[in-house]
Amino acid sequence: MTLELPPGPLVETDWLAAHLGHPSLRIVDMRGTVLPPTAPKPHYFARHEDYAAGHIPGAVYIDWTRDIVDLDDPVLVQVAPPAKIAHELGQRGIGDDTVVVAYDDWYSMFAGRLMWVLRYYGFEQVRILNGGLVKWLAEGRPLTTEVPNYPPATFTPRPQPHLRKTADQMLQALGSDLLLIDARNEQEYRGFESRAARGGHIPGARNVFYQSLVSGPHQTYLSPDQLRERFLAAGIDPDAAADREVVAYCNGGVSATPTAIAFEIVSGRRVAIYDGSWNEWGNDPAKPLER
Repeated sequence: MTLELPPGPLVETDWLAAHLGHPSLRIVDMRGTVLPPTAPKPHYFARHEDYAAGHIPGAVYIDWTRDIVDLDDPVLVQVAPPAKIAHELGQRGIGDDTVVVAYDDWYSMFAGRLMWVLRYYGFEQVRILNGGLVKWLAEGRPLTTEVPNYPPATFTPRPQPHLRKTADQMLQALGSDLLLIDARNEQEYRGFESRAARGGHIPGARNVFYQSLVSGPHQTYLSPDQLRERFLAAGIDPDAAADREVVAYCNGGVSATPTAIAFEIVSGRRVAIYDGSWNEWGNDPAKPLER
């Protein structure tokens, strides 16, 4: 019995509640924490203890700092290689024939990262729970402490290189018609705060802070018209960018994903992620920057 997902990158809580227990559905709890740039390092944490204390029924947990990243890469939280992804997802019952809905409780950025990782590896049957756990709880929906035990599945990685940009590719694209979006806050964009050795932004980048696109008491995405206004205010016309490649970045390629998803909601177009983001660019004195 197949499970048909709604179009677009999001599903609503009503949809998920109506399909809990479907044999093809795999729900993934992605809750994590990123401390402010001004806090002492390390800044990145997973929150498995919160999952253990209560999660959406049927959800498995993925640690965004370990399970889907390359721990051998000197740049923080780079996407894991294919074999690791296949292992980590397969042992959680996520395979080629499953449907994935990801959620968190912080502007959907960790869920967005998982969606991007899955799409990068050619898996399209993935959506983000709009409003995440914030909206789910506000509506009085159930939690459980039961950890599901799904049979192992086969996940076949099929890398899509156009969705992931490297530092060299970004450097080569400077001065082109590339549409580059910096999803960090304005203080970071302008260089007043930084997680890296240097502050500022990649030359030519426009600033669209990810939290400005997901708002309200339930942290749901703004309407398409409101999202368009946010991009226009930053000097980006999504409707006039049809022939331009679009890339988003942040510090580690995580909070860039809500901005990328918002652009997709408005334009219908996928946005690539510069995976190294400012954690890489800002620590390389040879890379140009603006403030």
